[in-house]
Amino acid sequence: MSAAPHFVIIGSGGAGSEAALTIRQRDPKCTITQITGSKLPFISRYELPRVFTGVDNWREILAHPPEFYDDNKISVRRNSWVDQIDAKNKKVLLRHKEEVSYDKLLVASGGGGYLPENLREFRPLMNGFGSYEDAVRMRQVLPKKGHVIMLGGDMTGLDLARTLVAVGHRVTLIADEQLFWPHEVSGPKQAKFIAVLEAMGIEVVLGKKVTGVKPGAKGKHLRRVVFADGGGIDGDAVMPFCGLMPSLNFMIGADVDIERGLLVNPELKTTNDSIWAAGDVCQIWSPEENSYLFYYGWHHI
Repeated sequence: MSAAPHFVIIGSGGAGSEAALTIRQRDPKCTITQITGSKLPFISRYELPRVFTGVDNWREILAHPPEFYDDNKISVRRNSWVDQIDAKNKKVLLRHKEEVSYDKLLVASGGGGYLPENLREFRPLMNGFGSYEDAVRMRQVLPKKGHVIMLGGDMTGLDLARTLVAVGHRVTLIADEQLFWPHEVSGPKQAKFIAVLEAMGIEVVLGKKVTGVKPGAKGKHLRRVVFADGGGIDGDAVMPFCGLMPSLNFMIGADVDIERGLLVNPELKTTNDSIWAAGDVCQIWSPEENSYLFYYGWHHI
């Protein structure tokens, strides 16, 4: 009798967590190990704006209670970072030098906030929003009725902007080509959607190229966003929302094809027979668009 297979999932976000549950429902006897760099169990990034509505306990915004993982016999390795995949020997190599063997591997490591190259040197002057800890730090730094300047305008940022305005903060969006990312919205439809944002109380600035971020004037606002035309705007915090960049450095040399994300077929399998991908990290060919598109799902593993 063959041993039960070991499924290893890299990532604890929506795709990875739902995959773990789906696998458990299909195979009650298999072993499932979920590896994540997060210190907390799965919190959807779409729940993070609730921190600004008064949620002080991270347990209130968990996607699943802690006992969910025990009940479903899912082993979660938190605060563990993957350095490399040894595809030949089917091993995940962790940063602390441990090796985890697998029969099937699902890469669902998600993505970090993308920042255009010309703005990366200013990252220390910006506030991120990729984790519960980020959300708490942002709430602590933002004064009552504070002014947040958002760059880009992807859907995660717009969701946060709606919450910030609702609780009394001011939000100015410096919109660029990432507006409404990952959706492509242009022409009359974009103008209509921008009007909706403005009706919600979000100030939208169009046609301005951001060249930098610097500390604000002493005793006034904390930050100043500088425009190419010499102008600028002052605020209490600057937050970039320019889309996501897949977290895939550990996949280099893992015998899989990578474009911007891992290339998968309609069953979410990569070019390696033992490796699948799901969520923000994978792309699938679209004949209609004649290009690779980011693809979301996990049910084919």
